[in-house]
Amino acid sequence: MSLLDHETQPLEQWREGVMTLMRVSALVRSSQLCIFEQFCDPGLGAPIHLHAVEEVLEVMEGEAEITLRGESLTLRANQSIVIPAGARHGFRNIGRGILKVRATLASPIFEASYDDRAEQSRRWIP
Repeated sequence: MSLLDHETQPLEQWREGVMTLMRVSALVRSSQLCIFEQFCDPGLGAPIHLHAVEEVLEVMEGEAEITLRGESLTLRANQSIVIPAGARHGFRNIGRGILKVRATLASPIFEASYDDRAEQSRRWIP
């Protein structure tokens, strides 16, 4: 059994106005999950991308416009969406305050392929 103290985990800036807290990944000996939270300034979020694995995206606070396979929908606090493996998706904060989302991926290593090639594909590996 291993206790994870999320108070000691650092916030990381993934892009301007988007901070990330990696809660669970291969770095903490997870073998099947990657769970992280993002805090996004108004108008900002994640550009269109895809993962090789299924993802659950949950809005914890605020309001987000989610784009999934070219269609848009609005999610508010306590709502989530299942993103199928290989589905192009992204989101942005459409509220006035900070948007807090939690993502859970069915892999202990985060990896994404972005439409914008300037975006860095991120990986957390031991």
